[in-house]
Amino acid sequence: MDLSSEKIQRILCKYKFHDVAVEELQKIHRLYSEMKPSTGTYTFSDSSQKDLLKIIGNIPVKYEGRSYNFPIQLWLMDSFPFTPPICLLRPTPNMVIREGKHVDGRGRIYLPGLHNWDYPKSSVVGLLTEMIAKFEEDPPLSSKTTGESKHPHELLAFVSNLQINDGGISHHDQLINKISVIGGGDLGMASVMSILAKCEVDKLVFIDIADSSTKGGSADLEIFSLPKVEVSRDVSASAGSRVVVVTANAWSNEQSYVGVIQTNVDLYRGIIPNLARLSPNAVMLIASQPVDIMTHVAWRQSGLPPTRVIGAGCNLDSARLSHVLDITLNTHKQAWVIGEFSDNKVTVMSNTGLNSSEQLEIALGSSSTKPLLDRGFEMIRNQGQRSWSIGLSIADITNSILTDKMKVHSVSTLAQGWGGIGAEVFLSLPCIMGANGSTRLAGVSLGQEEDSKLRDSITSLSNLMSQLRI
Repeated sequence: MDLSSEKIQRILCKYKFHDVAVEELQKIHRLYSEMKPSTGTYTFSDSSQKDLLKIIGNIPVKYEGRSYNFPIQLWLMDSFPFTPPICLLRPTPNMVIREGKHVDGRGRIYLPGLHNWDYPKSSVVGLLTEMIAKFEEDPPLSSKTTGESKHPHELLAFVSNLQINDGGISHHDQLINKISVIGGGDLGMASVMSILAKCEVDKLVFIDIADSSTKGGSADLEIFSLPKVEVSRDVSASAGSRVVVVTANAWSNEQSYVGVIQTNVDLYRGIIPNLARLSPNAVMLIASQPVDIMTHVAWRQSGLPPTRVIGAGCNLDSARLSHVLDITLNTHKQAWVIGEFSDNKVTVMSNTGLNSSEQLEIALGSSSTKPLLDRGFEMIRNQGQRSWSIGLSIADITNSILTDKMKVHSVSTLAQGWGGIGAEVFLSLPCIMGANGSTRLAGVSLGQEEDSKLRDSITSLSNLMSQLRI
Protein backbone atom coordinates (compact mmCIF):
# COMPACT_ATOMS: atom_id res chain seq x y z
CA MET A 1 0.00 0.00 0.00
CA ASP A 2 1.49 3.29 -1.12
CA LEU A 3 1.66 5.60 1.89
CA SER A 4 4.37 7.86 0.52
CA SER A 5 2.30 10.85 -0.61
CA GLU A 6 2.81 14.10 1.28
CA LYS A 7 -0.87 14.35 2.30
CA ILE A 8 -0.94 10.84 3.73
CA GLN A 9 2.36 11.26 5.57
CA ARG A 10 1.28 14.60 7.06
CA ILE A 11 -1.80 13.01 8.63
CA LEU A 12 -0.32 9.60 9.37
CA CYS A 13 2.50 11.12 11.44
CA LYS A 14 -0.13 12.39 13.90
CA TYR A 15 -1.50 8.91 14.59
CA LYS A 16 -0.82 7.83 18.16
CA PHE A 17 0.29 4.32 17.17
CA HIS A 18 1.99 5.16 13.88
CA ASP A 19 4.11 2.03 13.39
CA VAL A 20 1.33 -0.38 14.31
CA ALA A 21 -1.12 1.49 12.06
CA VAL A 22 1.28 1.24 9.10
CA GLU A 23 1.70 -2.48 9.72
CA GLU A 24 -2.08 -2.98 9.71
CA LEU A 25 -2.45 -0.98 6.48
CA GLN A 26 0.10 -3.21 4.77
CA LYS A 27 -1.81 -6.31 5.89
CA ILE A 28 -4.95 -4.88 4.29
CA HIS A 29 -3.09 -4.26 1.03
CA ARG A 30 -1.75 -7.82 0.89
CA LEU A 31 -5.23 -9.36 0.98
CA TYR A 32 -7.34 -6.56 -0.51
CA SER A 33 -5.05 -4.87 -3.03
CA GLU A 34 -7.90 -2.77 -4.50
CA MET A 35 -8.38 -0.93 -1.21
CA LYS A 36 -6.52 2.41 -1.54
CA PRO A 37 -5.50 4.93 1.15
CA SER A 38 -6.66 8.52 0.98
CA THR A 39 -7.16 11.50 3.25
CA GLY A 40 -10.16 13.59 4.15
CA THR A 41 -11.93 15.60 6.82
CA TYR A 42 -14.43 13.59 8.86
CA THR A 43 -17.36 15.38 10.50
CA PHE A 44 -18.53 13.82 13.74
CA SER A 45 -22.11 13.85 15.06
CA ASP A 46 -21.34 16.85 17.30
CA SER A 47 -20.21 18.80 14.17
CA SER A 48 -16.55 18.69 15.16
CA GLN A 49 -14.13 17.80 12.36
CA LYS A 50 -10.81 16.01 12.06
CA ASP A 51 -8.35 15.25 9.25
CA LEU A 52 -8.04 11.47 9.03
CA LEU A 53 -6.90 8.63 6.83
CA LYS A 54 -9.51 6.62 5.01
CA ILE A 55 -9.43 3.48 2.89
CA ILE A 56 -11.56 3.40 -0.24
CA GLY A 57 -12.36 0.46 -2.49
CA ASN A 58 -14.75 -2.31 -3.45
CA ILE A 59 -15.48 -5.60 -1.73
CA PRO A 60 -16.69 -8.62 -3.75
CA VAL A 61 -20.14 -9.86 -2.74
CA LYS A 62 -21.83 -12.92 -4.22
CA TYR A 63 -25.61 -13.08 -4.32
CA GLU A 64 -27.92 -15.48 -6.13
CA GLY A 65 -24.96 -16.90 -8.04
CA ARG A 66 -23.72 -13.52 -9.28
CA SER A 67 -20.80 -11.36 -8.13
CA TYR A 68 -21.11 -7.65 -7.35
CA ASN A 69 -18.62 -5.01 -6.24
CA PHE A 70 -19.87 -3.02 -3.27
CA PRO A 71 -18.06 0.33 -2.82
CA ILE A 72 -17.08 1.15 0.77
CA GLN A 73 -14.89 3.54 2.73
CA LEU A 74 -13.30 3.07 6.13
CA TRP A 75 -12.33 6.11 8.19
CA LEU A 76 -9.43 5.35 10.51
CA MET A 77 -9.40 7.17 13.85
CA ASP A 78 -6.07 8.60 15.02
CA SER A 79 -5.94 5.85 17.67
CA PHE A 80 -6.24 3.11 15.02
CA PRO A 81 -5.86 0.13 15.25
CA PHE A 82 -6.83 0.22 18.93
CA THR A 83 -10.17 1.79 17.98
CA PRO A 84 -12.34 0.43 15.17
CA PRO A 85 -12.79 2.24 11.86
CA ILE A 86 -15.99 4.05 10.94
CA CYS A 87 -17.34 2.03 8.02
CA LEU A 88 -19.61 3.48 5.33
CA LEU A 89 -21.14 2.36 2.06
CA ARG A 90 -20.20 4.56 -0.89
CA PRO A 91 -23.09 4.04 -3.36
CA THR A 92 -22.74 5.20 -6.95
CA PRO A 93 -25.45 7.48 -8.44
CA ASN A 94 -27.38 4.47 -9.77
CA MET A 95 -27.48 2.68 -6.40
CA VAL A 96 -29.75 3.09 -3.38
CA ILE A 97 -29.06 2.01 0.19
CA ARG A 98 -31.30 -0.66 1.67
CA GLU A 99 -31.51 0.05 5.40
CA GLY A 100 -31.31 -3.18 7.37
CA LYS A 101 -29.77 -5.11 10.20
CA HIS A 102 -26.21 -3.99 9.49
CA VAL A 103 -26.63 -0.69 7.60
CA ASP A 104 -28.57 2.48 8.45
CA GLY A 105 -30.23 4.86 6.01
CA ARG A 106 -27.08 6.98 5.70
CA GLY A 107 -24.97 4.00 4.75
CA ARG A 108 -23.11 3.57 8.03
CA ILE A 109 -22.19 -0.06 8.62
CA TYR A 110 -22.72 -1.80 11.96
CA LEU A 111 -21.23 -5.25 12.56
CA PRO A 112 -20.53 -7.45 15.60
CA GLY A 113 -16.83 -7.12 14.81
CA LEU A 114 -17.06 -3.34 15.19
CA HIS A 115 -19.08 -3.50 18.38
CA ASN A 116 -16.71 -6.05 19.96
CA TRP A 117 -13.48 -4.57 18.56
CA ASP A 118 -10.47 -5.69 20.61
CA TYR A 119 -7.06 -5.19 18.95
CA PRO A 120 -4.93 -7.25 18.27
CA LYS A 121 -7.62 -9.94 18.17
CA SER A 122 -9.58 -7.66 15.84
CA SER A 123 -8.30 -6.42 12.48
CA VAL A 124 -9.59 -4.66 9.37
CA VAL A 125 -8.88 -7.81 7.35
CA GLY A 126 -11.15 -9.80 9.65
CA LEU A 127 -13.72 -7.01 9.54
CA LEU A 128 -13.83 -7.02 5.73
CA THR A 129 -14.28 -10.80 5.73
CA GLU A 130 -17.21 -10.44 8.14
CA MET A 131 -18.65 -7.58 6.07
CA ILE A 132 -18.66 -9.68 2.90
CA ALA A 133 -20.37 -12.57 4.69
CA LYS A 134 -23.09 -10.34 6.18
CA PHE A 135 -23.71 -8.55 2.87
CA GLU A 136 -24.10 -11.88 1.09
CA GLU A 137 -26.85 -12.75 3.57
CA ASP A 138 -28.60 -9.38 3.31
CA PRO A 139 -27.38 -7.11 0.45
CA PRO A 140 -27.39 -3.45 1.55
CA LEU A 141 -27.43 -1.94 -1.96
CA SER A 142 -29.83 -2.16 -4.89
CA SER A 143 -30.22 -0.38 -8.20
CA LYS A 144 -32.42 2.60 -8.85
CA THR A 145 -35.11 1.31 -11.15
CA THR A 146 -37.21 3.14 -13.76
CA GLY A 147 -40.36 2.18 -15.62
CA GLU A 148 -38.35 1.42 -18.75
CA SER A 149 -35.66 -0.63 -17.01
CA LYS A 150 -36.66 -4.28 -17.17
CA HIS A 151 -33.26 -5.95 -17.41
CA PRO A 152 -33.43 -9.11 -15.27
CA HIS A 153 -29.80 -8.83 -14.15
CA GLU A 154 -29.97 -5.26 -12.89
CA LEU A 155 -28.07 -5.11 -9.60
CA LEU A 156 -30.33 -6.61 -6.91
CA ALA A 157 -33.29 -4.53 -8.09
CA PHE A 158 -35.71 -7.33 -7.35
CA VAL A 159 -34.96 -7.09 -3.62
CA SER A 160 -34.98 -3.32 -3.27
CA ASN A 161 -38.37 -3.23 -1.52
CA LEU A 162 -38.17 -6.57 0.22
CA GLN A 163 -36.60 -7.81 3.42
CA ILE A 164 -34.86 -11.18 3.32
CA ASN A 165 -34.90 -13.29 6.45
CA ASP A 166 -34.84 -16.90 7.54
CA GLY A 167 -38.57 -17.21 7.10
CA GLY A 168 -38.56 -16.12 3.47
CA ILE A 169 -39.38 -12.70 2.06
CA SER A 170 -41.57 -10.16 3.78
CA HIS A 171 -42.42 -6.50 3.27
CA HIS A 172 -40.80 -3.89 5.50
CA ASP A 173 -44.14 -2.62 6.77
CA GLN A 174 -45.18 -5.97 8.24
CA LEU A 175 -45.53 -5.46 12.00
CA ILE A 176 -44.44 -8.29 14.26
CA ASN A 177 -44.45 -8.49 18.03
CA LYS A 178 -40.71 -8.67 18.55
CA ILE A 179 -39.23 -8.04 22.00
CA SER A 180 -35.56 -7.76 22.88
CA VAL A 181 -34.17 -8.20 26.41
CA ILE A 182 -30.67 -6.77 26.83
CA GLY A 183 -28.65 -8.17 29.73
CA GLY A 184 -28.47 -11.65 31.23
CA GLY A 185 -28.48 -12.75 34.85
CA ASP A 186 -31.47 -13.38 37.09
CA LEU A 187 -33.43 -10.28 36.08
CA GLY A 188 -32.84 -10.80 32.36
CA MET A 189 -33.94 -14.43 32.61
CA ALA A 190 -36.94 -13.52 34.78
CA SER A 191 -37.99 -10.89 32.24
CA VAL A 192 -37.71 -13.38 29.37
CA MET A 193 -39.80 -16.04 31.12
CA SER A 194 -42.41 -13.55 32.33
CA ILE A 195 -42.82 -11.94 28.91
CA LEU A 196 -43.20 -15.36 27.26
CA ALA A 197 -45.90 -16.27 29.79
CA LYS A 198 -47.75 -12.95 29.74
CA CYS A 199 -47.45 -11.63 26.17
CA GLU A 200 -48.29 -12.78 22.67
CA VAL A 201 -44.89 -12.48 21.01
CA ASP A 202 -43.73 -13.54 17.57
CA LYS A 203 -40.07 -13.39 18.55
CA LEU A 204 -38.08 -12.69 21.71
CA VAL A 205 -34.36 -11.94 21.42
CA PHE A 206 -32.23 -12.40 24.55
CA ILE A 207 -28.92 -10.56 24.26
CA ASP A 208 -26.22 -11.32 26.82
CA ILE A 209 -23.88 -8.31 27.08
CA ALA A 210 -20.27 -9.35 27.64
CA ASP A 211 -19.36 -6.31 29.77
CA SER A 212 -22.41 -6.59 32.01
CA SER A 213 -22.25 -7.86 35.59
CA THR A 214 -25.69 -9.38 34.97
CA LYS A 215 -24.50 -11.72 32.23
CA GLY A 216 -25.40 -15.39 32.34
CA GLY A 217 -28.34 -17.62 31.57
CA SER A 218 -27.99 -17.44 27.80
CA ALA A 219 -26.18 -20.78 27.66
CA ASP A 220 -29.11 -22.53 29.33
CA LEU A 221 -31.57 -20.92 26.92
CA GLU A 222 -29.42 -22.12 24.03
CA ILE A 223 -29.28 -25.64 25.46
CA PHE A 224 -33.02 -25.95 26.00
CA SER A 225 -34.03 -23.83 22.94
CA LEU A 226 -37.40 -22.33 23.87
CA PRO A 227 -39.86 -21.63 21.05
CA LYS A 228 -39.74 -18.09 19.63
CA VAL A 229 -36.56 -17.27 21.62
CA GLU A 230 -33.32 -16.29 19.90
CA VAL A 231 -30.15 -16.02 21.99
CA SER A 232 -27.49 -13.60 20.79
CA ARG A 233 -24.47 -11.63 21.97
CA ASP A 234 -24.86 -9.02 19.23
CA VAL A 235 -27.16 -6.02 19.75
CA SER A 236 -27.88 -5.92 16.00
CA ALA A 237 -30.16 -8.95 16.57
CA SER A 238 -32.59 -6.54 18.29
CA ALA A 239 -33.40 -4.74 15.01
CA GLY A 240 -37.10 -4.11 14.46
CA SER A 241 -38.22 -4.63 18.07
CA ARG A 242 -41.42 -3.09 19.38
CA VAL A 243 -40.16 -3.13 22.97
CA VAL A 244 -36.52 -3.15 24.09
CA VAL A 245 -36.01 -4.11 27.75
CA VAL A 246 -32.60 -3.20 29.21
CA THR A 247 -31.60 -5.03 32.40
CA ALA A 248 -27.80 -4.79 31.99
CA ASN A 249 -25.62 -3.44 34.79
CA ALA A 250 -21.86 -2.99 34.56
CA TRP A 251 -19.08 -4.50 36.66
CA SER A 252 -17.40 -1.91 38.83
CA ASN A 253 -14.53 -1.73 41.31
CA GLU A 254 -15.32 1.90 42.06
CA GLN A 255 -15.65 2.92 45.69
CA SER A 256 -17.83 6.00 45.26
CA TYR A 257 -21.55 5.86 44.40
CA VAL A 258 -21.03 8.25 41.50
CA GLY A 259 -18.18 6.08 40.20
CA VAL A 260 -20.36 2.96 40.29
CA ILE A 261 -23.12 4.70 38.34
CA GLN A 262 -20.60 6.10 35.85
CA THR A 263 -19.59 2.54 34.90
CA ASN A 264 -23.25 1.88 34.03
CA VAL A 265 -23.39 5.10 32.03
CA ASP A 266 -20.28 4.04 30.13
CA LEU A 267 -21.83 0.63 29.42
CA TYR A 268 -25.00 2.32 28.15
CA ARG A 269 -23.00 4.60 25.87
CA GLY A 270 -21.86 1.50 23.98
CA ILE A 271 -25.32 -0.03 23.52
CA ILE A 272 -28.19 2.49 23.84
CA PRO A 273 -27.53 4.55 20.65
CA ASN A 274 -27.27 1.32 18.62
CA LEU A 275 -30.47 -0.07 20.15
CA ALA A 276 -32.33 3.13 19.28
CA ARG A 277 -30.97 3.15 15.74
CA LEU A 278 -31.88 -0.50 15.15
CA SER A 279 -35.42 -0.10 16.54
CA PRO A 280 -36.31 3.60 16.04
CA ASN A 281 -40.03 3.01 16.71
CA ALA A 282 -39.59 0.88 19.83
CA VAL A 283 -40.49 1.72 23.41
CA MET A 284 -37.34 1.37 25.52
CA LEU A 285 -38.01 -0.04 29.00
CA ILE A 286 -35.13 0.40 31.47
CA ALA A 287 -34.61 -1.81 34.51
CA SER A 288 -30.92 -1.14 35.25
CA GLN A 289 -30.08 0.51 38.56
CA PRO A 290 -30.51 3.20 39.74
CA VAL A 291 -33.56 3.13 37.51
CA ASP A 292 -34.48 6.84 37.50
CA ILE A 293 -30.94 7.92 36.65
CA MET A 294 -30.39 5.18 34.05
CA THR A 295 -33.72 5.93 32.35
CA HIS A 296 -32.67 9.58 32.15
CA VAL A 297 -29.29 8.54 30.72
CA ALA A 298 -30.93 6.21 28.17
CA TRP A 299 -33.24 9.00 27.00
CA ARG A 300 -30.31 11.39 26.57
CA GLN A 301 -28.21 8.82 24.70
CA SER A 302 -30.95 7.37 22.51
CA GLY A 303 -32.37 10.53 20.94
CA LEU A 304 -35.87 9.01 21.26
CA PRO A 305 -38.88 11.04 22.46
CA PRO A 306 -39.35 10.93 26.26
CA THR A 307 -42.68 9.16 25.77
CA ARG A 308 -40.79 6.15 24.40
CA VAL A 309 -38.06 5.83 27.05
CA ILE A 310 -39.44 4.69 30.41
CA GLY A 311 -38.15 2.89 33.48
CA ALA A 312 -39.72 0.04 35.46
CA GLY A 313 -39.62 2.43 38.42
CA CYS A 314 -42.38 2.04 41.00
CA ASN A 315 -44.70 -0.13 38.88
CA LEU A 316 -44.21 -3.21 41.08
CA ASP A 317 -44.84 -1.27 44.29
CA SER A 318 -47.91 0.33 42.71
CA ALA A 319 -49.41 -3.02 41.69
CA ARG A 320 -48.79 -4.40 45.19
CA LEU A 321 -50.32 -1.31 46.82
CA SER A 322 -53.46 -1.45 44.66
CA HIS A 323 -53.86 -5.16 45.43
CA VAL A 324 -53.50 -4.68 49.19
CA LEU A 325 -55.87 -1.71 49.25
CA ASP A 326 -58.47 -3.60 47.22
CA ILE A 327 -58.30 -7.03 48.87
CA THR A 328 -57.44 -6.13 52.45
CA LEU A 329 -58.78 -2.60 52.94
CA ASN A 330 -61.69 -2.72 50.44
CA THR A 331 -60.95 0.62 48.78
CA HIS A 332 -61.63 -0.70 45.23
CA LYS A 333 -59.60 2.13 43.73
CA GLN A 334 -56.31 2.07 41.88
CA ALA A 335 -53.34 3.53 43.75
CA TRP A 336 -49.82 4.35 42.67
CA VAL A 337 -46.42 4.80 44.26
CA ILE A 338 -44.70 7.77 42.62
CA GLY A 339 -41.46 9.72 42.86
CA GLU A 340 -37.88 8.53 43.12
CA PHE A 341 -37.20 4.81 43.51
CA SER A 342 -35.85 5.34 47.03
CA ASP A 343 -37.08 6.03 50.56
CA ASN A 344 -38.70 9.23 49.24
CA LYS A 345 -41.56 7.40 47.53
CA VAL A 346 -45.01 8.98 47.69
CA THR A 347 -48.44 7.29 47.44
CA VAL A 348 -51.48 8.64 45.57
CA MET A 349 -54.92 7.23 44.74
CA SER A 350 -57.19 7.47 41.70
CA ASN A 351 -60.45 9.38 41.77
CA THR A 352 -62.55 6.49 40.37
CA GLY A 353 -63.26 2.85 41.18
CA LEU A 354 -61.36 -0.03 39.59
CA ASN A 355 -64.21 -0.92 37.22
CA SER A 356 -65.32 2.62 36.46
CA SER A 357 -65.54 3.79 32.85
CA GLU A 358 -64.66 7.35 33.86
CA GLN A 359 -61.27 8.77 32.90
CA LEU A 360 -58.64 8.00 35.50
CA GLU A 361 -57.20 10.97 37.36
CA ILE A 362 -55.10 11.34 40.48
CA ALA A 363 -57.32 12.27 43.40
CA LEU A 364 -56.45 15.25 45.52
CA GLY A 365 -55.00 14.25 48.89
CA SER A 366 -57.49 14.21 51.73
CA SER A 367 -57.64 13.36 55.43
CA SER A 368 -59.60 10.20 54.56
CA THR A 369 -57.32 8.75 51.86
CA LYS A 370 -53.93 9.41 53.51
CA PRO A 371 -54.37 6.96 56.41
CA LEU A 372 -55.46 4.24 53.96
CA LEU A 373 -52.50 4.85 51.69
CA ASP A 374 -50.06 4.96 54.61
CA ARG A 375 -51.44 1.70 56.01
CA GLY A 376 -51.36 -0.01 52.62
CA PHE A 377 -47.82 1.13 51.93
CA GLU A 378 -46.68 -0.09 55.34
CA MET A 379 -48.10 -3.53 54.50
CA ILE A 380 -46.00 -3.83 51.30
CA ARG A 381 -42.89 -2.05 52.55
CA ASN A 382 -40.90 -5.18 53.40
CA GLN A 383 -41.90 -7.38 50.46
CA GLY A 384 -38.61 -6.73 48.66
CA GLN A 385 -37.74 -6.41 44.97
CA ARG A 386 -36.79 -9.90 43.81
CA SER A 387 -35.84 -10.59 40.20
CA TRP A 388 -38.94 -12.66 39.48
CA SER A 389 -41.21 -9.95 40.89
CA ILE A 390 -39.56 -7.25 38.77
CA GLY A 391 -39.69 -9.57 35.74
CA LEU A 392 -43.45 -9.96 36.16
CA SER A 393 -43.79 -6.18 36.45
CA ILE A 394 -41.75 -5.68 33.27
CA ALA A 395 -43.94 -8.22 31.45
CA ASP A 396 -47.09 -6.38 32.53
CA ILE A 397 -45.79 -3.06 31.16
CA THR A 398 -44.65 -4.80 27.96
CA ASN A 399 -48.09 -6.35 27.49
CA SER A 400 -49.77 -2.93 27.80
CA ILE A 401 -47.52 -1.64 25.00
CA LEU A 402 -47.98 -4.63 22.67
CA THR A 403 -51.77 -4.70 23.07
CA ASP A 404 -52.21 -0.91 23.17
CA LYS A 405 -54.03 -1.53 26.44
CA MET A 406 -53.95 2.09 27.66
CA LYS A 407 -53.48 0.85 31.21
CA VAL A 408 -52.04 3.19 33.83
CA HIS A 409 -48.63 2.18 35.20
CA SER A 410 -46.33 4.08 37.54
CA VAL A 411 -43.18 4.20 35.41
CA SER A 412 -40.08 6.35 35.49
CA THR A 413 -40.61 9.13 32.96
CA LEU A 414 -39.55 12.71 32.24
CA ALA A 415 -41.22 14.61 35.08
CA GLN A 416 -40.43 18.13 33.86
CA GLY A 417 -43.66 20.16 33.69
CA TRP A 418 -45.66 17.76 35.87
CA GLY A 419 -47.11 19.37 39.00
CA GLY A 420 -44.93 22.45 38.59
CA ILE A 421 -41.62 20.52 38.32
CA GLY A 422 -39.17 22.69 36.40
CA ALA A 423 -36.06 20.49 36.49
CA GLU A 424 -35.17 17.87 33.88
CA VAL A 425 -35.49 14.76 36.04
CA PHE A 426 -37.02 11.31 35.68
CA LEU A 427 -39.44 10.15 38.38
CA SER A 428 -42.10 7.46 38.56
CA LEU A 429 -45.47 8.97 37.64
CA PRO A 430 -48.81 7.41 36.65
CA CYS A 431 -48.71 7.05 32.86
CA ILE A 432 -51.15 5.58 30.37
CA MET A 433 -49.16 2.95 28.46
CA GLY A 434 -49.99 2.00 24.88
CA ALA A 435 -48.41 1.18 21.53
CA ASN A 436 -46.92 4.67 21.19
CA GLY A 437 -45.42 4.76 24.66
CA SER A 438 -46.44 6.74 27.73
CA THR A 439 -48.82 9.61 28.45
CA ARG A 440 -48.67 11.12 31.92
CA LEU A 441 -51.79 11.64 33.98
CA ALA A 442 -52.31 15.28 34.92
CA GLY A 443 -50.40 16.55 37.90
CA VAL A 444 -52.13 17.51 41.15
CA SER A 445 -51.24 19.44 44.26
CA LEU A 446 -49.77 17.10 46.85
CA GLY A 447 -49.72 17.39 50.60
CA GLN A 448 -46.84 19.23 52.27
CA GLU A 449 -45.07 16.02 53.34
CA GLU A 450 -45.40 14.40 49.89
CA ASP A 451 -44.36 17.55 48.07
CA SER A 452 -41.28 17.86 50.29
CA LYS A 453 -40.22 14.30 49.45
CA LEU A 454 -40.55 14.94 45.71
CA ARG A 455 -38.54 18.17 45.99
CA ASP A 456 -35.76 16.37 47.89
CA SER A 457 -35.66 13.71 45.18
CA ILE A 458 -35.52 16.29 42.42
CA THR A 459 -32.56 18.00 44.10
CA SER A 460 -30.61 14.78 44.71
CA LEU A 461 -31.27 13.37 41.21
CA SER A 462 -30.32 16.65 39.55
CA ASN A 463 -27.08 16.84 41.55
CA LEU A 464 -26.21 13.26 40.66
CA MET A 465 -26.90 13.77 36.94
CA SER A 466 -24.64 16.84 36.91
CA GLN A 467 -21.69 14.69 38.07
CA LEU A 468 -22.04 12.08 35.32
CA ARG A 469 -20.36 12.05 31.92
CA ILE A 470 -23.30 11.06 29.73
